[in-house]
Amino acid sequence: MALNSGAGSSDLEARARQLGAALDALITALHERRDLLRQIGMNLPPGTTSGFEIIREEMTFLLDRLRTGTAELARYRALAETASQLAASLDVQQVLDEAMDSVIALTGAERGYILLRDEDSDEMVFSVARNLERETLDESGFMVSRTIVEQVIVTGQPVVTTNAQDDPRFATQQSVMFFALRSILCVPLIARGTMVGVVYADNRVKDALFGQDELELLVVFADQAAVAIENARLFARLQRALAEASEMSELMDNVLASIASGVITTDVNTIITLCNSAAETILDMPRGEVLNRPLRIALPVLYGHLQPALAAIFDEGQTGVIEADLALPGHDPASLVLKLTPLRSEQRHPAETEGVAIVLDDLSEIKQRDATLEMVRRYLPPAMVDQIQSLDGLGLGGERRVISVVFVETLPFEAMPLELPPDALLERLNLYLTAAAEAIHEQQGLVDKFIGSEVMGLFNTQLNPDADHAWKALQAAITMRAELQALSARLGQSQMRCCRIGVHTGIATLGNVGNATRRDFTAIGDMINLAKRLQEHAAYGQVIISDDTYQLCRDRLAPHDCDVRATERTTIQVRGRRQPVTVYEVVCPR
Repeated sequence: MALNSGAGSSDLEARARQLGAALDALITALHERRDLLRQIGMNLPPGTTSGFEIIREEMTFLLDRLRTGTAELARYRALAETASQLAASLDVQQVLDEAMDSVIALTGAERGYILLRDEDSDEMVFSVARNLERETLDESGFMVSRTIVEQVIVTGQPVVTTNAQDDPRFATQQSVMFFALRSILCVPLIARGTMVGVVYADNRVKDALFGQDELELLVVFADQAAVAIENARLFARLQRALAEASEMSELMDNVLASIASGVITTDVNTIITLCNSAAETILDMPRGEVLNRPLRIALPVLYGHLQPALAAIFDEGQTGVIEADLALPGHDPASLVLKLTPLRSEQRHPAETEGVAIVLDDLSEIKQRDATLEMVRRYLPPAMVDQIQSLDGLGLGGERRVISVVFVETLPFEAMPLELPPDALLERLNLYLTAAAEAIHEQQGLVDKFIGSEVMGLFNTQLNPDADHAWKALQAAITMRAELQALSARLGQSQMRCCRIGVHTGIATLGNVGNATRRDFTAIGDMINLAKRLQEHAAYGQVIISDDTYQLCRDRLAPHDCDVRATERTTIQVRGRRQPVTVYEVVCPR
């Protein structure tokens, strides 16, 4: 009968026991017959009973061997199943826990622990400790014989002792006596010919728990467990490497995406290996259409300018700078500066050029701006042009200075004729905005922004410095009101709903806001908010100025000096301010 299954072994053992019982019964019967025959002077043939007794002894021996083989088969079957489970997992901690639990289950140990060689320090370090109840133990509470462990680490040979306290090799060790250690097994973990760790198991109560069979079984299991542990550690290293590579790749993508310059790299065969988003924008070519393609095919126009420099890079390792006007398909010519740098492998001696990095800077807007400024110089004073150029030097920020601000609502949207189509509505709105803007420009003011039907004008900025800014702002407001009312009359709209204006003078912060690629020059601060609140407080047809503006203009507002006068209004509570604000209405006598 084949010993290929647990059921087959059990059946064979049962039949062997039955046969043994039958032999015992036969031997007993023969002895009885022999006694009866002797009473009548007869006897059994010589050797009859002794032969059966020998057969019985052989049967007993075979039965013991069968039991031992069955137990050993069960243990090796459990070993194979455990090894299969270990091989199926790639989590280091799970593999360690399962390996330690399996050692305890296979050997009958009370507890055990595993040391693994640290990949950085090359020292054996504590990795996991478990007990019979599959509980994880803390290293500080795990008392073992360090002598035995160190011996296995040094010699690479397994150690087994049935009673460490009586074993002459270890009986004199303090740890053995102090911790009352008895049965101990310690086996090296060897994977691919290298010791990667040590597995230790013991029992502090039972003697002679471990023998040669347990040692051989643990050695076989340790070899399989070592491979499983190393595979899991290798997988963990690969995961870390992949995470680091992914993080580095993401960082490089973020860096390349944040660079305003275009970046293209190729290998030694000028196959494009990288193209950042800025290069996509500059060349108006999706990266999917250029990556992994030869440069001369993907970007033939660019390649035509680069070919001589590429030859110098690959032949002599020289860097190069090229200025080129590229006639891109479907676009105006682009003025580019191309910087070429060899990519070298530092791992080779001498370093070899393995590709080229091409950095593209689009100077089209800069050249266009320079051309515009050159044209502006023909019409504006040099001082004004220099002030325009100086704005870029402010960066993202600015300076605090006293300015005057005009806020005007030219015409509320609800006052527009409802029957007007959208294009006619916008055309009419632009007429009002144009009239307001021209009044500001007439007094050398700067139109900061258009907000719906409203306009914001600035006086005494870095672009239009003027010591008389308060008076200029007031004159712009008066002219603006007259022009807007006249426009309403021409268009047949009610002048009662036409324009309301606020003027204020104070300290504001002026400069560029935005980011490195898109900036706006503007003014911010509490005084801007106050000017807006004055405009909102004014009735339609009114010009309201603050006391700060009035104090700077009052000498010119006297009736004998000017045809306008200011009438003081009672103080008003402006939203956003705790203190009341004194305001004046500027009126023109008929």
